[in-house]
Amino acid sequence: MALTRRFTLGMIAAPLALGLAACSSADADEAAIDAEPIAEIAAPEGTEWTDVVEVSEYDGYVIGNPDAPIKVIEYASLTCPACAAFSMDGAAQLKAEYVSTGRVSYELRNQIHGPHDLMLAQLVRCGADESFHPLSDQVWADLNGVLGPVFQNQDAFGQALQLPEAERFVAAAEVAGFYDFFAARGVSEDQARTCLADFQAMETIANNSNTQGQEFGVTGTPTFFVNGVKQDGVLNWAGLEPILQRAGAR
Repeated sequence: MALTRRFTLGMIAAPLALGLAACSSADADEAAIDAEPIAEIAAPEGTEWTDVVEVSEYDGYVIGNPDAPIKVIEYASLTCPACAAFSMDGAAQLKAEYVSTGRVSYELRNQIHGPHDLMLAQLVRCGADESFHPLSDQVWADLNGVLGPVFQNQDAFGQALQLPEAERFVAAAEVAGFYDFFAARGVSEDQARTCLADFQAMETIANNSNTQGQEFGVTGTPTFFVNGVKQDGVLNWAGLEPILQRAGAR
């Protein structure tokens, strides 16, 4: 686990502003896709596709038909304003108008931009699998409020991160006010403390971010893939929706 440990500890020494500065700004270069319209695919009786959640082999959380012919993957940071903008302006439409039809699945994978980002990525995993997307959306909806205490108390936050492995993130979350935020959304403080004390689980998240970023060329967030094709420069719903329609989701 040496690679993971180096990555995690390296994030602790990194400037906290990294999470706000790492969003992609590449020029759009969408792949040309023209496919026949795909018919809606019915969900199993008594269910809706937007209620179906699975964890992928990449530790991404997939909403929708696991066999959907169009698969959307978003690499996102929970501290990235552009990701927050997509959550507010596009994610609801993606789920309601496309995932609900069974034509499209939507997988969200974390990219980590600092220790505070890693803590949030662990906390949104503390509940049931079905709570991962809603909790992520709620972090993004109040991003300034969530991150404000971290930046206002950088010295105390940094000192907490120097504590032993099982204590550092537990103490840092206290400084950041994360316990109150998540307790108001169904994750108790005891539950959150237990999650943040699991250093090995957090190393795994950090390692996934590092190795997948290198493997798939993810250099900023949000980064979208549609059926395995990286959509360079697509940062918002206005850019993503036409790609889905050309792929047959219409």
